[in-house]
Amino acid sequence: MALEGSLRDFGLADILQLIFFQRKTGVLNLEGKLDKIRLLFIDGHIAGAESKRRIEANRLGKILAKKGLFTEEELQGMLEEQQKSNLRLGNFLVRKGIVKKEDIEEILIGQIKETIIQIFSWKEGTYEFTPQAIPVDKDIPISIDTQHLLMEGLRIVDEWTLIEGKITLDMVFGKKTDDVSELSEEERDILFLVDGENDVSTIIDISGKDDFGVSKTLVSLMEKGIIEPKEVLPVITETYPAEAKKSFINHPYLPVFAIAAAVILSLFSVFFESNHVFERFRASEAVDDLRFRIAAYKFEHLSYPETLDTISQQSDPWGHPYIYRYNDYSFLLLSTGPDGQEGTADDIR
Repeated sequence: MALEGSLRDFGLADILQLIFFQRKTGVLNLEGKLDKIRLLFIDGHIAGAESKRRIEANRLGKILAKKGLFTEEELQGMLEEQQKSNLRLGNFLVRKGIVKKEDIEEILIGQIKETIIQIFSWKEGTYEFTPQAIPVDKDIPISIDTQHLLMEGLRIVDEWTLIEGKITLDMVFGKKTDDVSELSEEERDILFLVDGENDVSTIIDISGKDDFGVSKTLVSLMEKGIIEPKEVLPVITETYPAEAKKSFINHPYLPVFAIAAAVILSLFSVFFESNHVFERFRASEAVDDLRFRIAAYKFEHLSYPETLDTISQQSDPWGHPYIYRYNDYSFLLLSTGPDGQEGTADDIR
């Protein structure tokens, strides 16, 4: 039975850790809104990745051509011959002696890492891991340390947080200068798509590149003074007579009213929430931990635990038992919160 579920409940980092620590061999299929990805594992290490959105063989050929190992015309001829051989492009090039194995490995490992790291930005999606035999590629054996890649992915997520503070998907840029002499090829490619009308999400779609890479490049261009965000004027939906606005804004007691209201609201908030905020945090942490242990149990025993007592006998912070139900395909786990009643607004999932 496969390990499967939603990335909302069991994130990619947890899945990779589980596969790595249990030294599993098999296929992990992940499906999100924009892509379907297939990851291969041998003894817990990553051995390959396939993306429906981007065909790796096409990207490999273009990269090798850009490196000057052959021309675009030669690439087309080799692709036709490669298709007849039923070999992957990398294997075909190595066996023909056209490209060194080490050069192919470097590019493939980079592509695999890029494919996997983009999944860390997925807000939702599904996963399914199926244990099965994975043949080792004798021509170009790939083995990426899963734990190392996990750390690298989390680091990039932190970087993405910084980028998100500088750029949004609906932001539109205009060019400040046409001087591209100091720009990299990647920056020039993205700059070509900046026309004062395309927003960031449109540029990502047109470029065919991952959103993190495009956003990072746009931020770099902005910091170098090559592009700048276009000012979007606020939409004015209603106007008021000048006298009415003036009398309201200049009300002598307005600051006092505002301060008093803020103090009263904050006191109410503290009074009603202080007794439960820490308990709710503890409950949320406990639910996440139990979900991980339930998934790990199924991964090892091929079925969900009959009762939650099998893996834990703890109660939630209010002394109530956690709600746990399951079927052949999924499970439900939650804390009933302070009121101890399932189905109310304070349930914690």
